[in-house]
Amino acid sequence: MIGATPMEEEPLRQVGLGQGKHGLLLQLLLALVLVLSGRLFWLQIVQGEQNRVRSRENSVRVAPSQPIRGQMLDRHGEVLVSSHLVHKLYVWPKQANGPDWRQLRHRLSTLLDVPEEDLEKRRASFRAGDYRIALTDVLTPAQTIKLLEQADELPGAEVGVDYLRAYPHGMTAAHALGYTSPITDEELSHLTGQGYQIQDRIGRTGLEAAYEQHLRGQWGGRTLEVSANGDVQRPLGEKPSVPGKDLTLTLDLALQQAAEKAIAKYPVGAVVAMDPRDGAILAMVSRPAYDPNFFSQPVKPQTQLDALFRSSALPMLNRALNPYNPGSVFKVVTAAAGMESGMFPPETTLHTTACMVYGSHCFPDHNGEGFGNIGYEDALRFSSNTFFYQVGVGSGSMELYDAAVKLGFTQHSGIEIGFEEDPGLVGNEEWAAAGRGWAEPGQTPWIPEDMASASIGQSVVQVSPMQVARAYAAIANGGWLVRPHLSSLNPQTGEPVDWLSQRQPVAFAPETWTTLQRGLRKVVADGTGYGMNSETLPHVSGKTGTAEDNSSHGEDHAWFASYAPSDNPEVVVVAFAANSPGGGSVHGLPIAKAVMEAYFNP
Repeated sequence: MIGATPMEEEPLRQVGLGQGKHGLLLQLLLALVLVLSGRLFWLQIVQGEQNRVRSRENSVRVAPSQPIRGQMLDRHGEVLVSSHLVHKLYVWPKQANGPDWRQLRHRLSTLLDVPEEDLEKRRASFRAGDYRIALTDVLTPAQTIKLLEQADELPGAEVGVDYLRAYPHGMTAAHALGYTSPITDEELSHLTGQGYQIQDRIGRTGLEAAYEQHLRGQWGGRTLEVSANGDVQRPLGEKPSVPGKDLTLTLDLALQQAAEKAIAKYPVGAVVAMDPRDGAILAMVSRPAYDPNFFSQPVKPQTQLDALFRSSALPMLNRALNPYNPGSVFKVVTAAAGMESGMFPPETTLHTTACMVYGSHCFPDHNGEGFGNIGYEDALRFSSNTFFYQVGVGSGSMELYDAAVKLGFTQHSGIEIGFEEDPGLVGNEEWAAAGRGWAEPGQTPWIPEDMASASIGQSVVQVSPMQVARAYAAIANGGWLVRPHLSSLNPQTGEPVDWLSQRQPVAFAPETWTTLQRGLRKVVADGTGYGMNSETLPHVSGKTGTAEDNSSHGEDHAWFASYAPSDNPEVVVVAFAANSPGGGSVHGLPIAKAVMEAYFNP
């Protein structure tokens, strides 16, 4: 037999076994190299950029520096809104985990006399975008001193600076000024490109919102070298934050306070004081009001939030920019419609009676008997309803609507905070035929009762105090519709605005303006507004108004619209007291008079 002997086969078997072991080791080594290579490829190529960023973040940290929001000042430089510095306790995210955190938490709890549970809740509220975690709200001075004294023994914790909005006059001009609150995650997702950060506060209402870009400033930051333990080693550089710009307003603080005081006893109402020459708002009050300092509080109880946002009193609603039935202050529109239509020229006289029938209703005069044969001036002086029924019905709804539009009704006034404004309503035939906003077209036709009511500012007419002020400013200045404003700057560009150039001419005949001016002067000289006369005031022109509350069917509203001096007007004052039975001469007039007194006798 040809082959190896048993003794020869044994060495061969050993050689084969040796080769198998080496092959296995080689395979294992090759597999290890492949795994390591794959891991290196994954870390360096696939996730290379992400890991390089992480590596840098392990040694370098950017600490944003918050800008100070600009102040708001009244026309004389009095501070209406400012920001005040506060201190908060922060911890770096790296130190907010593991045994080091438990030790730090215990020391901070003891030092500040704050339950560890509270610190833990704040740590757990960490958001992905936070570069540090706020462990407390505003620190007391004593707490701040303790933390600063023991800073070296509190690794990872630091006292930081924050700025909160402050409104030194509380509720005064709250609806004009507005308020700020922290930016939300959703807002941040589309505002990051504009320089907003997760710690930002943003203007929500009023001028805080309208002039957000002017007031907010620009964030800065510090670049810090940090050890593996999270301790700051040294600063590497700093870009200072840019403070926001101050904003000077047209408001007069003293006049604003006088207007607030004048209307204080009325639960719901508004006051607007305006320069009729260019539309500058000197005072704007809305009742009820709120304290914007509430929104700077670190903790906002739910009961107080509900009182602001869910209350039937609607304290957040700006009554100066929202519509109500105006009553007789709207009769100047009806008078203008009559004269401009040509149906009832300025020299017209009409017979007034106890009541006049339109449709199925006899519409009364307010004195129950009428005023005989009178013209426009005496009709305004006595506020005769039956005179204006005849003018309104005879002119027609579209003529009334056209005159209203020319005087600024049914449209936004152009004020910077117009996003809070309701343009109101002046009903007419086309509006009724289209369904009145709630019915199918053709189901709600215009009827005689509508026209009679609209003629005296009732039922289908709703206007805001700001719109009334704008219309009376046009009468006062002889035909220019001004644009109300609270600042001399354009809110979009921050550039100065020539507000006189923003005025629009109202295409009424000179005789129309003259007739309205004479009539409004007679109202105060010897009419329903006689109580406005005072030895300390110049001649005042104005109009009383008493309106049914067609929205909530409550008590009558009281109005008074006025301007002075009659021959060279400097100020328009409109006062509105909701659901105050007794009439404009009883409630609206005293409010307006107090504001006039404050303006002319500071």
